[in-house]
Amino acid sequence: MPSRSNLFSAAFARTDDRWTGAEVDLGEAEIADDLGDAAQETLGLSGDELVLLCVEVEDEWFAIVRYEDALDPRVFISDAHAAMGDPLGELLGELAGVVVDAEAPDLGIRPVGDLELLTDFSLSAEELLELSMEEGVLPADILSLIAERLGFADELDRLR
Repeated sequence: MPSRSNLFSAAFARTDDRWTGAEVDLGEAEIADDLGDAAQETLGLSGDELVLLCVEVEDEWFAIVRYEDALDPRVFISDAHAAMGDPLGELLGELAGVVVDAEAPDLGIRPVGDLELLTDFSLSAEELLELSMEEGVLPADILSLIAERLGFADELDRLR
């Protein structure tokens, strides 16, 4: 998958009530499992830590993937239709178990995936949905709001 200038991806690990982050190169990702491997490798983790992989495609969509222990990854995509036109979005959709018919009409923003992946951080499914569907707000701004709520806004700003 070629790297693109309008793609930003970073992983954030939570250890000892503290977040650390690093920008993640997803350019070599060919299958869905490569996404988690890239995040773990970039952060130098063993695989037991809580990791959030945040992906934003400027002005189009964003995704959050939650990796934790041996559990299956939990994925949220802010706009399924926009993401499915992108190779990375298709990998994320596969990871989320989401199938979008590319021939179907675009009916506006359609968030998909696990809306509850951040509820234990006091970001409810309703709030995540509301943020994602806020008209005129860029994906980068939404991720910044989420990072602020979860406590890793400084790390996100440092990486941008």
